[in-house]
Amino acid sequence: MQKTQHTRRYERLLTALRAARLRSGLTQMEVAKELGTYASYVSKCESGERRIDVVELADFCRVYGVGLIPFLEGAGLSEFVGPS
Repeated sequence: MQKTQHTRRYERLLTALRAARLRSGLTQMEVAKELGTYASYVSKCESGERRIDVVELADFCRVYGVGLIPFLEGAGLSEFVGPS
């Protein structure tokens, strides 16, 4: 099995993560402040240099004001959501 960091699905996740931040009108610095971390952390997560787990993804979603499930659906990753 291919490492998910380099799959098309993970790239869709990263694209959606960046888009959610931009839609929220926040800078990487502002997101970092909300998360209690550094802007470089946000940058590395968005670029794929640092892999994020589901708990971290949920934290990003909270900061961006979007639910985790709607985020995944919007990223075209609804296969991870399960039946409604």
